[in-house]
Amino acid sequence: MSKESILTEFQLFSLRTDGLGNWITEESDEKIFQRLERIDRDPLTMVQLNQLLAFGHEAPVSDDFFHYYWLDDPKEHPYEVSKIPGFDESWVSLSAISSLRHLKWGLYRLFTDGLLYFGNVRTAYRKLRPMARSELVSFFGSRRFKTDSIKNRGPALPLESIPRDDRHLISEMACKSYGDRPESAGELKTALLQALRSHLDAGGTSVTIKKLLDGNLVVKQYPGRQQEFIFSATDVLEESVVSESELEEKYERIAKRFFAARKAALINTEYYLSMVNDLDVYVATSMRNRQDFRNMANDCDKIFSDERLKNLQLRYFDPTLSAAAGHEDKGIIECLMVKCAKALVYCAGERESYGKDAEAAMALSQGKPVIFYCDQEQKTRFYREVHPLSRLIEFNTGIAVGAMVTDSLEEVSALLYRIFENKMEYRLEHPKRGYLKLKEMLTESVVRLQTSDRMLTETFWNHYHNRESPSR
Repeated sequence: MSKESILTEFQLFSLRTDGLGNWITEESDEKIFQRLERIDRDPLTMVQLNQLLAFGHEAPVSDDFFHYYWLDDPKEHPYEVSKIPGFDESWVSLSAISSLRHLKWGLYRLFTDGLLYFGNVRTAYRKLRPMARSELVSFFGSRRFKTDSIKNRGPALPLESIPRDDRHLISEMACKSYGDRPESAGELKTALLQALRSHLDAGGTSVTIKKLLDGNLVVKQYPGRQQEFIFSATDVLEESVVSESELEEKYERIAKRFFAARKAALINTEYYLSMVNDLDVYVATSMRNRQDFRNMANDCDKIFSDERLKNLQLRYFDPTLSAAAGHEDKGIIECLMVKCAKALVYCAGERESYGKDAEAAMALSQGKPVIFYCDQEQKTRFYREVHPLSRLIEFNTGIAVGAMVTDSLEEVSALLYRIFENKMEYRLEHPKRGYLKLKEMLTESVVRLQTSDRMLTETFWNHYHNRESPSR
């Protein structure tokens, strides 16, 4: 095999940067190519690999590192290394690297691990190359999800049931409309009675509840709350009334459902808090009308009833089943659940909201797997290529992280299965000099990247972990 062929074979790893990414390039020592040209008939031992690394001005690897990356299929790894392109199961019984394809497989693994757990290949190689096998197993094992523990922990206490058509009543808008207690008249009732009295005093007769809420009295006396009242009275908007007693009867019918739904939702929040340490998935969304609540409930059912997830018995936060005493408490509760959950599913709606954007940003900044579910292709493209929340930095490590984006509920379930079963699959791309992308295979989403901007790279890593307070 010629030098040109070898360069073509190893183009993915030829970053032309400092470190291992500069080991095999056109400027590399000819002795490297001369040795690799005969690798098919003369396998490359660890000693010889270290010599070739030295010819490329790179540090040597430990015996255990060599074995772990080229002669092993470690089941303790956070993903299945046998899924890395080019794998041949015969390699795990060898004592040396038997082909260029074999050499590429180990490098592919190393580059993938570098982007996943270090943010760049150079740092990964420097940290991992001297490790003993026990250290490598411990390092990567700690980054696996504890699948058996998740499966064997048993069921949580059951949540309170809320009829699907009543779940919109647990929203903060409905709570503001109906009040905190059944015995106290909510502002929605007060507004409706005032509007009806004004209508009847003006000689009006039968009138729909929607028309009362659309009237000038509500607009003037309850500024900014008209849409809140309309949302809360969704079930009776088209019903007509001719008297205060008839209005009160219709109002009380809906208020009774509201208080039942809210009571159940508050109890469910206590259940969620009681199991927050075992929470697996937080579902982030924004719901502005009754249909949003229905759709979200249906989506949660479809995602988590998937056959592949049944054995995992995932504990997930369903936003259509939970409420808080006030929006301040709600914010604290949701921040806690995002912090404790192992993964987050972001469900995009017709309009975005600060709340769920902040929750997605928080999860990404903690390095958690984040799945963006969008029901339209243009939104999928928007989140994957444009939306700033699809690329953030994990605060503790400085690693650039990205969300996985899909317009398929089936893929959301598949991703959750792969995440919690430690079966994620990745593909490396080298679009330009010094630049690496790591894509999740199912959705083609970029989940890690290494920039080619040398000044940015050096400045970033020189200062990111500087814990000292800046001078004032």
